[in-house]
Amino acid sequence: MDDKTLNSIPTLNLAFIGDGVYDLLVREYLVTHSASHVGELNKMKVDLVNCKSQAAFMKRLMEHLTEEEVEVYKRGRNAKVNSASKHSTLSDYHAATGMEALFGWLYLKGRQERINELFTLIINTITD
Repeated sequence: MDDKTLNSIPTLNLAFIGDGVYDLLVREYLVTHSASHVGELNKMKVDLVNCKSQAAFMKRLMEHLTEEEVEVYKRGRNAKVNSASKHSTLSDYHAATGMEALFGWLYLKGRQERINELFTLIINTITD
C-alpha cells in the first residue's frame, strides 16, 4: 500500500488490523510450540493478548523501533478511544492500542519481516 493511502487510514482502523495480525501471530506460535489441547491454548493466548501484556511488551520493543515506527505507535497510543477494557488500566489500554496500530501499519506496508522481528522480541521476553 502506498504511503498516501496508508496515511489516510484512521489510527484506530490500523489498530483494528493490528489486533488481528498480533492475535494470529500468537495463535500460530502457540500451536507450533505447544502440544496442549485447544482449551489450554486459548488460556495461553489470553495471557499474551491483553492490554497489560501488550503494554509490557511495548516497553521492551521501544528501544528497537525506528523513528517512524515510534511515531506510528504514539499515534495509536494517543488516539481518542470511546471505551476501554474493564480489565486493564487506561494507560495499558492506550499502550496496547499503540502496539496494535504499529502492527497494523507494518502489515499494510507489507513489512511482514519486520513484524516477525518485533514478534520474536516479544517471544524472547516471555521465554527468557
